[in-house]
Amino acid sequence: MKIAYVTTYDATDVKQWSGTGYYIPLALKNQSLSVEYIGSLRERYLLLSNVKERIYRSRFFKKRYLRDREPLVLKDYAHQVSKKLSSIDADIVFAQGTIPIAYLECNQPIVFWTDTTFAGVMDYYPGFGNFCKETIKNGHAMEQSALDRCTLALYSSEWAAKTAIEYYKINPSKVKVVPFGANIEVDRNIDDIKALLELRPSNKCKLLFLGVDWFRKGGDIALEVTKQLNSTGISAELTVVGCEPVVDGSLPSYVKALGFISKTTKEGRQQLDKLLAESHFLILPSRAECFGVVFCESNSFGVPCISRIEGGIPSAIKDGLNGKLFSSYADVSEYCKYISDLWSNYSQYKSLALSAFHEYESRLNWSVIGKTVKELLIELI
Repeated sequence: MKIAYVTTYDATDVKQWSGTGYYIPLALKNQSLSVEYIGSLRERYLLLSNVKERIYRSRFFKKRYLRDREPLVLKDYAHQVSKKLSSIDADIVFAQGTIPIAYLECNQPIVFWTDTTFAGVMDYYPGFGNFCKETIKNGHAMEQSALDRCTLALYSSEWAAKTAIEYYKINPSKVKVVPFGANIEVDRNIDDIKALLELRPSNKCKLLFLGVDWFRKGGDIALEVTKQLNSTGISAELTVVGCEPVVDGSLPSYVKALGFISKTTKEGRQQLDKLLAESHFLILPSRAECFGVVFCESNSFGVPCISRIEGGIPSAIKDGLNGKLFSSYADVSEYCKYISDLWSNYSQYKSLALSAFHEYESRLNWSVIGKTVKELLIELI
Protein backbone atom coordinates (compact mmCIF):
# COMPACT_ATOMS: atom_id res chain seq x y z
CA MET A 1 0.00 0.00 0.00
CA LYS A 2 1.36 3.40 -0.99
CA ILE A 3 0.39 6.44 1.05
CA ALA A 4 0.58 10.02 -0.21
CA TYR A 5 1.26 11.93 3.00
CA VAL A 6 0.08 15.52 2.63
CA THR A 7 1.07 18.51 4.74
CA THR A 8 1.34 22.22 4.03
CA TYR A 9 4.81 22.23 5.65
CA ASP A 10 7.91 20.04 5.30
CA ALA A 11 7.01 16.92 7.29
CA THR A 12 10.62 15.70 7.28
CA ASP A 13 11.38 18.57 9.69
CA VAL A 14 10.82 17.32 13.25
CA LYS A 15 10.35 20.90 14.47
CA GLN A 16 7.02 21.22 12.67
CA TRP A 17 3.77 20.84 14.66
CA SER A 18 5.64 19.74 17.81
CA GLY A 19 7.02 16.77 15.90
CA THR A 20 3.68 15.02 15.41
CA GLY A 21 3.62 15.68 11.66
CA TYR A 22 7.07 14.09 11.50
CA TYR A 23 6.26 10.99 13.55
CA ILE A 24 2.98 10.13 11.78
CA PRO A 25 4.63 9.08 8.47
CA LEU A 26 7.39 7.30 10.39
CA ALA A 27 4.74 5.26 12.20
CA LEU A 28 3.20 4.34 8.85
CA LYS A 29 6.57 3.41 7.33
CA ASN A 30 7.37 1.25 10.36
CA GLN A 31 4.26 -0.76 9.48
CA SER A 32 5.78 -1.56 6.06
CA LEU A 33 3.64 1.02 4.28
CA SER A 34 5.18 3.00 1.44
CA VAL A 35 4.99 6.76 2.09
CA GLU A 36 5.42 9.53 -0.47
CA TYR A 37 5.66 13.03 0.96
CA ILE A 38 3.64 15.86 -0.53
CA GLY A 39 4.44 19.00 1.39
CA SER A 40 6.05 22.42 1.53
CA LEU A 41 3.04 23.79 -0.33
CA ARG A 42 3.39 27.33 -1.65
CA GLU A 43 1.07 29.97 -0.24
CA ARG A 44 -0.01 32.17 -3.08
CA TYR A 45 -2.44 35.11 -3.10
CA LEU A 46 -0.27 36.80 -0.49
CA LEU A 47 -1.18 40.30 -1.69
CA LEU A 48 -4.90 39.61 -1.29
CA SER A 49 -4.37 37.99 2.11
CA ASN A 50 -2.17 40.81 3.37
CA VAL A 51 -4.66 43.47 2.29
CA LYS A 52 -7.58 41.67 3.96
CA GLU A 53 -5.54 41.11 7.10
CA ARG A 54 -4.68 44.80 7.40
CA ILE A 55 -8.25 45.90 6.75
CA TYR A 56 -9.74 43.59 9.38
CA ARG A 57 -7.00 44.46 11.87
CA SER A 58 -7.63 48.19 11.46
CA ARG A 59 -9.10 50.38 14.18
CA PHE A 60 -12.43 50.23 12.39
CA PHE A 61 -12.90 46.42 12.51
CA LYS A 62 -10.39 45.20 15.16
CA LYS A 63 -10.93 41.64 14.00
CA ARG A 64 -8.69 38.72 13.07
CA TYR A 65 -8.50 37.29 9.58
CA LEU A 66 -6.98 33.85 8.93
CA ARG A 67 -5.29 33.61 5.56
CA ASP A 68 -5.07 29.81 5.76
CA ARG A 69 -8.88 29.61 5.69
CA GLU A 70 -9.14 31.76 2.57
CA PRO A 71 -10.90 29.66 -0.14
CA LEU A 72 -8.53 30.83 -2.88
CA VAL A 73 -5.54 29.70 -0.82
CA LEU A 74 -7.16 26.37 0.08
CA LYS A 75 -8.18 25.61 -3.50
CA ASP A 76 -4.67 26.43 -4.67
CA TYR A 77 -3.27 24.05 -2.05
CA ALA A 78 -5.63 21.38 -3.40
CA HIS A 79 -4.43 22.10 -6.93
CA GLN A 80 -0.79 21.71 -5.87
CA VAL A 81 -1.57 18.41 -4.15
CA SER A 82 -3.55 17.15 -7.15
CA LYS A 83 -0.68 17.99 -9.49
CA LYS A 84 1.82 16.08 -7.34
CA LEU A 85 -0.59 13.17 -6.97
CA SER A 86 -0.65 12.74 -10.75
CA SER A 87 2.97 11.55 -10.64
CA ILE A 88 2.47 9.24 -7.63
CA ASP A 89 0.75 5.89 -7.84
CA ALA A 90 -0.83 6.31 -4.41
CA ASP A 91 -3.54 4.12 -2.96
CA ILE A 92 -4.60 6.57 -0.24
CA VAL A 93 -4.22 10.30 0.34
CA PHE A 94 -3.40 10.83 4.01
CA ALA A 95 -3.26 14.39 5.33
CA GLN A 96 -2.20 15.87 8.62
CA GLY A 97 -5.14 18.16 9.21
CA THR A 98 -7.91 19.37 6.94
CA ILE A 99 -6.29 22.46 5.40
CA PRO A 100 -4.36 20.86 2.50
CA ILE A 101 -7.21 18.58 1.36
CA ALA A 102 -10.32 20.64 2.09
CA TYR A 103 -11.03 21.14 -1.62
CA LEU A 104 -9.03 18.26 -3.08
CA GLU A 105 -10.48 16.35 -6.02
CA CYS A 106 -8.92 12.91 -6.45
CA ASN A 107 -9.80 9.28 -7.10
CA GLN A 108 -8.09 7.92 -3.99
CA PRO A 109 -9.76 7.68 -0.58
CA ILE A 110 -8.91 10.75 1.54
CA VAL A 111 -7.91 10.33 5.16
CA PHE A 112 -6.89 13.01 7.61
CA TRP A 113 -5.66 12.98 11.20
CA THR A 114 -5.84 15.95 13.51
CA ASP A 115 -6.53 17.05 17.08
CA THR A 116 -9.49 19.40 16.66
CA THR A 117 -12.02 21.00 14.33
CA PHE A 118 -12.45 24.65 13.50
CA ALA A 119 -15.64 24.67 15.58
CA GLY A 120 -13.84 22.98 18.47
CA VAL A 121 -10.93 25.37 18.71
CA MET A 122 -12.59 28.69 17.81
CA ASP A 123 -12.79 30.91 20.89
CA TYR A 124 -11.24 28.05 22.89
CA TYR A 125 -7.52 28.72 22.69
CA PRO A 126 -6.39 32.21 23.71
CA GLY A 127 -5.65 34.11 20.52
CA PHE A 128 -7.82 31.86 18.34
CA GLY A 129 -10.89 34.01 18.36
CA ASN A 130 -12.26 37.48 17.63
CA PHE A 131 -12.46 36.45 13.98
CA CYS A 132 -14.11 38.47 11.26
CA LYS A 133 -17.32 37.01 9.84
CA GLU A 134 -15.51 36.08 6.63
CA THR A 135 -12.97 33.89 8.47
CA ILE A 136 -15.70 32.23 10.54
CA LYS A 137 -17.65 31.43 7.37
CA ASN A 138 -14.52 30.23 5.55
CA GLY A 139 -13.32 28.17 8.51
CA HIS A 140 -16.56 26.25 8.87
CA ALA A 141 -16.89 25.80 5.09
CA MET A 142 -13.35 24.40 4.91
CA GLU A 143 -13.99 21.94 7.73
CA GLN A 144 -17.32 20.84 6.29
CA SER A 145 -15.80 20.32 2.85
CA ALA A 146 -12.92 18.23 4.23
CA LEU A 147 -15.30 16.07 6.27
CA ASP A 148 -17.65 15.59 3.33
CA ARG A 149 -14.80 14.58 1.00
CA CYS A 150 -12.90 12.28 3.32
CA THR A 151 -13.44 8.55 3.64
CA LEU A 152 -11.95 8.44 7.11
CA ALA A 153 -11.53 11.21 9.69
CA LEU A 154 -9.08 10.42 12.50
CA TYR A 155 -9.06 12.50 15.68
CA SER A 156 -6.70 12.23 18.61
CA SER A 157 -9.50 12.54 21.18
CA GLU A 158 -13.15 11.80 21.82
CA TRP A 159 -13.66 15.54 22.39
CA ALA A 160 -12.48 16.45 18.88
CA ALA A 161 -14.44 13.62 17.27
CA LYS A 162 -17.59 14.76 19.07
CA THR A 163 -17.29 18.30 17.66
CA ALA A 164 -16.97 16.89 14.14
CA ILE A 165 -20.05 14.70 14.52
CA GLU A 166 -22.25 17.18 16.37
CA TYR A 167 -21.34 20.47 14.70
CA TYR A 168 -20.72 19.32 11.14
CA LYS A 169 -23.28 16.48 11.20
CA ILE A 170 -20.77 14.02 9.78
CA ASN A 171 -21.59 10.32 9.65
CA PRO A 172 -20.11 8.83 12.85
CA SER A 173 -19.13 5.66 10.98
CA LYS A 174 -16.27 7.43 9.23
CA VAL A 175 -14.93 9.09 12.37
CA LYS A 176 -12.38 7.21 14.51
CA VAL A 177 -10.43 8.19 17.60
CA VAL A 178 -6.73 7.33 17.59
CA PRO A 179 -4.47 9.13 20.10
CA PHE A 180 -1.09 10.52 19.17
CA GLY A 181 2.11 9.02 20.54
CA ALA A 182 5.20 10.31 22.30
CA ASN A 183 7.28 12.44 19.93
CA ILE A 184 10.59 11.12 21.24
CA GLU A 185 12.75 8.08 20.66
CA VAL A 186 12.14 5.55 23.45
CA ASP A 187 14.06 2.36 24.18
CA ARG A 188 13.13 1.98 27.86
CA ASN A 189 11.57 -1.16 29.32
CA ILE A 190 9.85 -1.86 32.63
CA ASP A 191 13.14 -2.67 34.35
CA ASP A 192 14.52 0.71 33.31
CA ILE A 193 11.47 2.40 34.81
CA LYS A 194 11.87 0.47 38.06
CA ALA A 195 15.48 1.65 38.20
CA LEU A 196 14.41 5.26 37.60
CA LEU A 197 11.89 5.02 40.41
CA GLU A 198 14.62 4.00 42.84
CA LEU A 199 16.68 7.03 41.81
CA ARG A 200 13.89 9.56 42.38
CA PRO A 201 14.40 11.41 45.67
CA SER A 202 12.20 10.31 48.57
CA ASN A 203 12.75 13.49 50.57
CA LYS A 204 11.51 15.95 47.94
CA CYS A 205 8.43 15.78 45.73
CA LYS A 206 9.57 16.96 42.30
CA LEU A 207 6.85 18.45 40.11
CA LEU A 208 7.53 19.29 36.46
CA PHE A 209 5.63 21.89 34.42
CA LEU A 210 6.27 21.64 30.67
CA GLY A 211 4.43 24.25 28.62
CA VAL A 212 4.96 27.33 26.50
CA ASP A 213 1.91 29.22 27.79
CA TRP A 214 1.97 29.85 31.54
CA PHE A 215 -1.70 30.71 32.00
CA ARG A 216 -3.33 28.39 29.41
CA LYS A 217 -1.33 25.44 30.69
CA GLY A 218 -2.28 26.21 34.30
CA GLY A 219 1.09 27.35 35.58
CA ASP A 220 -0.53 29.48 38.26
CA ILE A 221 -2.36 26.40 39.59
CA ALA A 222 0.84 24.33 39.56
CA LEU A 223 2.63 27.07 41.49
CA GLU A 224 -0.12 27.30 44.11
CA VAL A 225 -0.16 23.51 44.51
CA THR A 226 3.59 23.55 45.16
CA LYS A 227 3.21 26.40 47.63
CA GLN A 228 0.49 24.63 49.62
CA LEU A 229 2.38 21.32 49.65
CA ASN A 230 5.34 23.08 51.23
CA SER A 231 3.10 24.81 53.75
CA THR A 232 1.69 21.44 54.86
CA GLY A 233 5.11 19.94 55.48
CA ILE A 234 5.83 18.19 52.18
CA SER A 235 9.05 19.41 50.63
CA ALA A 236 8.02 20.09 47.03
CA GLU A 237 9.87 21.62 44.11
CA LEU A 238 8.38 22.92 40.86
CA THR A 239 10.56 22.98 37.74
CA VAL A 240 9.17 25.16 34.96
CA VAL A 241 10.24 24.53 31.37
CA GLY A 242 8.95 26.26 28.23
CA CYS A 243 7.96 29.65 29.60
CA GLU A 244 8.67 32.12 32.36
CA PRO A 245 6.46 31.92 35.46
CA VAL A 246 4.21 34.93 35.97
CA VAL A 247 4.46 35.88 39.64
CA ASP A 248 4.30 38.96 41.80
CA GLY A 249 7.81 39.74 42.96
CA SER A 250 10.63 37.22 42.92
CA LEU A 251 10.28 33.49 42.43
CA PRO A 252 9.99 31.36 45.58
CA SER A 253 13.02 29.23 46.39
CA TYR A 254 11.06 26.06 45.58
CA VAL A 255 10.60 27.08 41.92
CA LYS A 256 13.24 26.48 39.26
CA ALA A 257 12.59 28.31 35.98
CA LEU A 258 14.69 26.89 33.14
CA GLY A 259 13.07 28.70 30.20
CA PHE A 260 12.62 27.10 26.80
CA ILE A 261 14.55 23.89 26.10
CA SER A 262 14.46 22.54 22.55
CA LYS A 263 13.95 18.80 22.32
CA THR A 264 15.21 18.88 18.72
CA THR A 265 18.82 19.35 19.82
CA LYS A 266 20.91 16.61 21.41
CA GLU A 267 21.71 18.75 24.44
CA GLY A 268 18.10 19.85 24.88
CA ARG A 269 16.78 16.31 24.57
CA GLN A 270 19.28 15.05 27.15
CA GLN A 271 18.30 17.83 29.56
CA LEU A 272 14.57 17.14 29.14
CA ASP A 273 15.11 13.40 29.54
CA LYS A 274 16.96 14.00 32.79
CA LEU A 275 14.23 16.27 34.13
CA LEU A 276 11.50 13.77 33.26
CA ALA A 277 13.42 10.82 34.65
CA GLU A 278 13.87 12.45 38.06
CA SER A 279 10.38 13.98 38.36
CA HIS A 280 7.60 12.40 40.38
CA PHE A 281 4.73 14.09 38.53
CA LEU A 282 4.08 16.13 35.44
CA ILE A 283 1.64 18.83 36.53
CA LEU A 284 -0.12 20.57 33.67
CA PRO A 285 -3.64 21.64 34.68
CA SER A 286 -4.44 23.18 31.30
CA ARG A 287 -7.41 25.46 30.77
CA ALA A 288 -7.46 24.58 27.06
CA GLU A 289 -5.82 21.57 25.40
CA CYS A 290 -6.59 19.63 22.23
CA PHE A 291 -4.63 16.57 23.33
CA GLY A 292 -1.20 16.91 24.96
CA VAL A 293 1.61 14.78 23.51
CA VAL A 294 3.68 15.73 26.54
CA PHE A 295 1.51 13.39 28.62
CA CYS A 296 2.57 10.46 26.42
CA GLU A 297 6.22 11.49 26.69
CA SER A 298 6.01 11.76 30.47
CA ASN A 299 4.41 8.32 30.72
CA SER A 300 7.31 6.88 28.73
CA PHE A 301 9.47 7.71 31.78
CA GLY A 302 6.96 6.29 34.22
CA VAL A 303 5.89 9.79 35.27
CA PRO A 304 2.18 10.09 36.17
CA CYS A 305 0.39 13.21 34.92
CA ILE A 306 -1.80 15.63 36.86
CA SER A 307 -4.17 17.71 34.76
CA ARG A 308 -7.80 18.75 34.27
CA ILE A 309 -10.88 17.36 32.52
CA GLU A 310 -10.46 19.69 29.60
CA GLY A 311 -10.62 19.34 25.81
CA GLY A 312 -8.87 16.24 24.53
CA ILE A 313 -6.89 15.52 27.72
CA PRO A 314 -9.19 12.69 28.94
CA SER A 315 -8.21 10.68 25.86
CA ALA A 316 -4.59 10.79 27.03
CA ILE A 317 -4.90 10.58 30.82
CA LYS A 318 -7.00 7.92 32.50
CA ASP A 319 -7.63 8.33 36.24
CA GLY A 320 -5.75 5.79 38.28
CA LEU A 321 -3.87 4.40 35.29
CA ASN A 322 -1.43 7.13 34.28
CA GLY A 323 -2.39 10.08 36.41
CA LYS A 324 -5.29 12.10 37.72
CA LEU A 325 -7.74 14.54 36.17
CA PHE A 326 -9.48 17.23 38.20
CA SER A 327 -12.59 19.19 37.30
CA SER A 328 -12.26 22.81 36.25
CA TYR A 329 -13.85 23.74 39.58
CA ALA A 330 -11.44 21.73 41.72
CA ASP A 331 -9.75 23.58 44.55
CA VAL A 332 -5.97 23.55 44.86
CA SER A 333 -6.40 21.60 48.09
CA GLU A 334 -7.80 18.67 46.07
CA TYR A 335 -4.61 18.52 44.01
CA CYS A 336 -2.54 18.68 47.18
CA LYS A 337 -4.50 15.91 48.89
CA TYR A 338 -4.04 13.63 45.88
CA ILE A 339 -0.28 14.20 45.83
CA SER A 340 0.16 14.00 49.61
CA ASP A 341 -1.85 10.75 49.82
CA LEU A 342 0.44 9.14 47.25
CA TRP A 343 3.50 10.67 48.89
CA SER A 344 2.57 9.15 52.25
CA ASN A 345 1.99 5.78 50.57
CA TYR A 346 5.01 5.65 48.31
CA SER A 347 4.46 2.05 47.23
CA GLN A 348 1.13 3.18 45.78
CA TYR A 349 2.95 5.97 43.93
CA LYS A 350 5.39 3.42 42.49
CA SER A 351 2.50 1.27 41.29
CA LEU A 352 0.94 4.29 39.57
CA ALA A 353 4.27 5.16 37.92
CA LEU A 354 4.61 1.62 36.56
CA SER A 355 1.01 1.74 35.38
CA ALA A 356 1.75 5.04 33.61
CA PHE A 357 4.57 3.36 31.70
CA HIS A 358 2.21 0.51 30.83
CA GLU A 359 -0.23 3.05 29.36
CA TYR A 360 2.61 4.37 27.22
CA GLU A 361 3.59 0.86 26.11
CA SER A 362 0.04 -0.32 25.42
CA ARG A 363 -1.58 2.67 23.71
CA LEU A 364 0.46 5.92 23.70
CA ASN A 365 3.41 4.98 21.50
CA TRP A 366 3.73 5.25 17.74
CA SER A 367 4.33 1.53 17.19
CA VAL A 368 0.98 0.48 18.64
CA ILE A 369 -0.74 3.49 17.10
CA GLY A 370 0.77 2.78 13.69
CA LYS A 371 -0.66 -0.75 13.75
CA THR A 372 -4.10 0.63 14.57
CA VAL A 373 -3.99 3.14 11.73
CA LYS A 374 -2.70 0.54 9.27
CA GLU A 375 -5.67 -1.71 10.06
CA LEU A 376 -8.06 1.18 9.46
CA LEU A 377 -6.39 2.02 6.14
CA ILE A 378 -6.50 -1.58 4.90
CA GLU A 379 -10.28 -1.50 5.31
CA LEU A 380 -10.48 1.36 2.80
CA ILE A 381 -8.98 -0.42 -0.19
